[in-house]
Amino acid sequence: MSLLGWEVIGVTDTEGGRAEWTFPAEPGAVRDARAAVRGRLRDWGLESLADLTALLVSELVTNALRHATGPIGVRLVRPAAPGDVLRVEVSDPFPDLPRERAARPEDESGRGLQLVAHTSRRWGTRPGGAGKTVWFELAVPG
Repeated sequence: MSLLGWEVIGVTDTEGGRAEWTFPAEPGAVRDARAAVRGRLRDWGLESLADLTALLVSELVTNALRHATGPIGVRLVRPAAPGDVLRVEVSDPFPDLPRERAARPEDESGRGLQLVAHTSRRWGTRPGGAGKTVWFELAVPG
């Protein structure tokens, strides 16, 4: 299924809830990922997290675009209960794990992971069979 230029590979709502998308490694992926994330959070009644989640997804998808040549995956895992966390994952086929670095004031890039680290409850990376995943968790107001 294709909407707004992005391909939905599956949207599954179980007790915990999950939504997944795959975007082509093209500049429009950032905009499309933001729209998909905002829409799903609105559907789940988590509008209070939409701005921050969309910003952090934008940063991670932008990072993936800089390094990956293949599809970029985005997954949301809805909290099971109030006060739980929203988990967000961005995957790409580039195998090197990113690391947070201190950007200097004159640097034009290098702040994305700092932003993720300073605004999320927890974050991390994990290698995959064909690339890597960068994930973060946001506390859900309860």
